[in-house]
Amino acid sequence: MPDMELPANLETIAAWASETQPLRLEELRSRADRVRRTHVGDAVHLRGLVEISNHCTAHCTYCGLRAERTGLTRYRMPPEDVLAVARQARELGYGSIVLKAGDDPGLTREGVADLVRRIKQETGLAVTLSLGERAPEDLEAWRTAGADRYLLRFETSNPVLYRVFHPRGPGRVDKRFQRLRRARELGYEVGSGVMVGLPGQTWHDLARDLLLFKVFDLDLIALGPWIRHPETPAVAFEDRENAPERLADNSLAATLRVIALARLVCPDANLTTTSALATAEPGSTSEEGLRWGANVVMSNLTPLTWRAFYENYPGKACPTEVPARIDGGLRDRIAALGRTIGCGRGDSPSLERRRRNPPVPVA
Repeated sequence: MPDMELPANLETIAAWASETQPLRLEELRSRADRVRRTHVGDAVHLRGLVEISNHCTAHCTYCGLRAERTGLTRYRMPPEDVLAVARQARELGYGSIVLKAGDDPGLTREGVADLVRRIKQETGLAVTLSLGERAPEDLEAWRTAGADRYLLRFETSNPVLYRVFHPRGPGRVDKRFQRLRRARELGYEVGSGVMVGLPGQTWHDLARDLLLFKVFDLDLIALGPWIRHPETPAVAFEDRENAPERLADNSLAATLRVIALARLVCPDANLTTTSALATAEPGSTSEEGLRWGANVVMSNLTPLTWRAFYENYPGKACPTEVPARIDGGLRDRIAALGRTIGCGRGDSPSLERRRRNPPVPVA
């Protein structure tokens, strides 16, 4: 793979995704890091994450927020409390905030639109919404209210795997693709991503996912290892035990390889390193992804009153860490990597590219 060359095909990407030879891995890491520096620079952009609700009507078989789970204290943050966190984020130096929840119809179209308007008016922060599969009318209303970005991970593009892990409801990954396309049409910066190491997932499955990132020309990519909550049903894939394609794994090393490949496939996208990385292996940190091509860090600003109840996977890193100014320890850790804290909104360079060169409509 010559310097800064895009992985050209499915077989090439799958081979790199499953690579374990140390010298080859260092080659992959260093090339992803060079592509990152060339296309998005050394700035690390911070996103203030606020988990505004843990209610969910979905039935995903790996997630601790799934509708069937009992014994979990459910919450929905009052709008005034969300606004207070947004003000805090601005004071701490963030340029962007992410409002995250499960599929919660209690977060109404009008309620979210009003919340977005108030955040924009009172703080000027860029607002990312990650509220699940919502109706196109909801996406339109929230964009009109001022939301800047929409993040909806499709988790896997393999339709069989998708139905297994989303067993009720439409159970079709196409619906997620439709939402992503609609968000792009509405003018959102569009984010998506997948899980690495789903049971039954192959390296070729992940290679197809990576190529889809390029097809969608994503502005934000969020990747993390599959981590099953223990209070969810186990899923077996006896029919794939003897599959001719090698099965992927959910290790930290595998996830870092996929992050590097995502950078090579989508060189000017914002690529986030997630808190799940710090959970994947003892002693690891979410910032490890920055060495493999990432340029965005999600910092959890959810008030401690609710944070422990947003238990989508077990053992989440920093469950009691109090938000602090970004010129504290986080700045030091990022500086140790030879990087700087980004200023302002941190818009995706891919968005800027499309503004300069709008796609030609198909006749």
